[in-house]
Amino acid sequence: MAGIRVVTDSAGDLPTSLAEEQGIRIVPLDVRLGEWGPDEMRLIEPAEFWRRCAITSSLPETSAPSPGAFAESFAQAAEEGCSGVVCLTLSSGLSATYQAARSGADEVRDRIDVRVVDTRFVTLGEAMIVLEAAEVAAATNDLDAVEAAAHALVPRVRVLGALDTMENLRKGGRIGSAKALLGSLLSIKPIIEIRDGVVEAESRQRTRTRSLEYLAHKVKEAGKLEGLAVAHAAAPDLDVLLEMLSGTFPPEDIVVSYIGPVIGTHAGPGCIGVCYRLAEAVDG
Repeated sequence: MAGIRVVTDSAGDLPTSLAEEQGIRIVPLDVRLGEWGPDEMRLIEPAEFWRRCAITSSLPETSAPSPGAFAESFAQAAEEGCSGVVCLTLSSGLSATYQAARSGADEVRDRIDVRVVDTRFVTLGEAMIVLEAAEVAAATNDLDAVEAAAHALVPRVRVLGALDTMENLRKGGRIGSAKALLGSLLSIKPIIEIRDGVVEAESRQRTRTRSLEYLAHKVKEAGKLEGLAVAHAAAPDLDVLLEMLSGTFPPEDIVVSYIGPVIGTHAGPGCIGVCYRLAEAVDG
């Protein structure tokens, strides 16, 4: 299909059906869980991933795609007659994926113009920026406009999560200032935020219920929103948070999706997060 191709990675938890509908291509990160290797893990649905996590003592592991995997996707776009590619990745502060995409773009620079954008986010926060890029690509067929729209949206996205465990985050090393929370794990339910591209400690809540109330409060105090999504790692209290969010945003417009294997590897089971898009950028 001619036009501008939007490419992203699997850390954005973008549902396959929606990616296909928007013509977005996904380059997967590798996930391993005990005896299950990347080839098998790539084929399972998020619900099955969390089921397997519950029956094994192993913690999952991830690795970034190779530059070649990105180059192959970009080359395919050229072969299909696309005029350019905008590739949007999870935060470079959390993964080598952005650098792999840059290297992949260099490999095909004589065949197609590829712009690589660091979204600075993960899960549905990343997906919001990817979907904006796809919308602008379809409307304008202008590579500069798509790249600019993606960069412009980054300051208006927020991603916060309530963790049920910090073991995955600690083991994976993507912990930023959230390491300050480790000393009091028994007495808190931590709230983390993706801020400036890394995982930061946002606050400490005494109970799970308080942590969900806090997430709902952050959404309500954010002001006018253009989008709201709830991402969860098989959280049994998903409906509790959704009820707390009632009146904040039209319920039929709230996107609800699993946190997939890539981000779930680090967030751990039971994590539940809010990802929202502000109507306009604000400081902080």
